[in-house]
Amino acid sequence: GLYIVSTPIGNLEDITLRALNILREVDIIAAEDTRHSKTLFDRFGIAAKVVSYHEHNKSKMTPRLVDELKAKKRVALISDAGTPAISDPGYKLCREAIQNNIEVYPIAGVSAALAALVVSGLPTDRFVFEGFLPRKKGRQTRLHALSQEERTMIFYESPFRVYATLVDLAKHLGEAREAVVCRELTKKFEEKSRGTLLELTEQFENRKVKGEITLVVEGASYFQKKLKTDDHMNKLLL
Repeated sequence: GLYIVSTPIGNLEDITLRALNILREVDIIAAEDTRHSKTLFDRFGIAAKVVSYHEHNKSKMTPRLVDELKAKKRVALISDAGTPAISDPGYKLCREAIQNNIEVYPIAGVSAALAALVVSGLPTDRFVFEGFLPRKKGRQTRLHALSQEERTMIFYESPFRVYATLVDLAKHLGEAREAVVCRELTKKFEEKSRGTLLELTEQFENRKVKGEITLVVEGASYFQKKLKTDDHMNKLLL
């Protein structure tokens, strides 16, 4: 079958024992970046056959991997970090496997989205993962729609675009929305910047940012409830 194997997002000690066993036992590992994954393989003595599977070769590699699965080979899919098939082409391989009656197994582990959510301090009972916002076409439309999203929102972003995204979020969702910018989670220089969207834009305006970025922003229902409470308190004080 096909194994969707979660790998660490930074600290290599976050790998699970089951994930290590699967990666050592499968016939083929399909990795987003074989060079990047070599660090993990060398650390834990993983010597399975490794092939490249990413956005630019998925059309060619998906049928090849499905053929291997049909031949009763065990295939593990990993991304550069975290849980595969989230904001990467892994879901296409998963879907093709299912359509060919091949069993798919989740090997659970780390996800940057959930790691950022649970340390955000924002409501976790209802949330939505938005991945990367559109860079150009459809960006404003998507942001406008998200202004009414009631759940806590989670975004991935490039360090080169984090400031521009904070500006856009403040413009469309409201400057007073609470948010958290999580950088390099589980790594040596882990950092969590908290504040309103306006405060965060000021923090990141002239800053050169490096590393992996996850943004968590409060939803409209929580935000509007706070505004009503603040308005009520102001009326009582008056």
